[in-house]
Amino acid sequence: MPQEAMESSPLKQEGLRERKRRETLHRIAEQGLKLFLTNGYEATTLDAIAEAAGISRRTFFYYFKSKEEILLAWQDGGFNETLRAALLEQSTKQSPLNAVKSALLELTLRFQADYKQTRVIERLMCANESLRIRHQAKYVEKEQAVFDALCQMWPQPKRQPALRVVAMMSIGALRLAIDNWNREEGKRPIAAYLKEAFADLKSEI
Repeated sequence: MPQEAMESSPLKQEGLRERKRRETLHRIAEQGLKLFLTNGYEATTLDAIAEAAGISRRTFFYYFKSKEEILLAWQDGGFNETLRAALLEQSTKQSPLNAVKSALLELTLRFQADYKQTRVIERLMCANESLRIRHQAKYVEKEQAVFDALCQMWPQPKRQPALRVVAMMSIGALRLAIDNWNREEGKRPIAAYLKEAFADLKSEI
């Protein structure tokens, strides 16, 4: 084998393995969601999900630890880390609140949300007490992601209490925007509701 081929082969294999991993993860999540909708969350077993996805029960646990994690994967989709990265790209010449607003607006424009799918997942997340608790915890994780990024952008220790408040208010505005988007059944882009939520916030502070 030529030297160049030998050097590129491991990278290519790694790329193929990662692609296969992503495809399998998506297939499990997709089949799980379909079964939740068809049979109900409580009635859907891990074995049924594994069978529908064409994998073993053991393989299922390589990708997900529980049924809850399937819903959380659909709900979050790596959003927290993406939000943190988008925020760190913002200029520190603007206020922290405006920086978070800009980052959130960029993400809502970059990833157009599917209202019907989002609504289905929201409904499933309210199926039982355990899921509702995990659903609420996701917003706390978003607040922490925003706070961590803000502290990296404005590292002065004395600013941390105020930055924590900014993180909490920003995610509160995001939750309000999502609630209004759901209530109006996605009639307008979620970015429009987000702009309104931040405008209402600024008018009161």
